[in-house]
Amino acid sequence: MTLWWVWMAAGAVLLLLEMVVPGFIFLGFAIGAAAVGLWLLIGYAVGWPWLVLLFAVVSLLAWVALRQLLGVRKGQVKLWDRDINED
Repeated sequence: MTLWWVWMAAGAVLLLLEMVVPGFIFLGFAIGAAAVGLWLLIGYAVGWPWLVLLFAVVSLLAWVALRQLLGVRKGQVKLWDRDINED
């Protein structure tokens, strides 16, 4: 039996882990876990392989969307074209 609250708790733990280790690494996984938890809460019960696949797909889509919205902006990366020891 799949429990919706386990997926929601995993999402909350991943969200807390994202606050400790910033960088939008765990936020996509937290969104994926919360989506699976909501999926089960609504009443759509499927087997574990389908839940893991749903988690992976939603996490990937959330990560791509977050990367587009909050990713590296132009001018944020510094390119060094000379060495300070050359003088």
